[in-house]
Amino acid sequence: MLLIHCPHCGARDETEFVSGGEAHLKRPALDVSDAAWADYLFLRANPRGALNERWHHLYGCRRWFHVTRDTVSHAITAIYPIDETPAGKA
Repeated sequence: MLLIHCPHCGARDETEFVSGGEAHLKRPALDVSDAAWADYLFLRANPRGALNERWHHLYGCRRWFHVTRDTVSHAITAIYPIDETPAGKA
């Protein structure tokens, strides 16, 4: 079982949260091709290792926040507010 530390509520069980997918994606301009729009909607990095994700505390404070999680071990290495970027990323 994964224990997630909500920045607003503290440590909670993973069943209280919903993953919102990869974080910090740039929305393309409105005049892009259909292929570029499809890439934005459906293609994700899916790396082995560290990945920045959005999480929603659905059955708690109902707030969104970011988590840096290792996709192999599921270890959470950082949690930061939704309006911030992780250290080292512009």
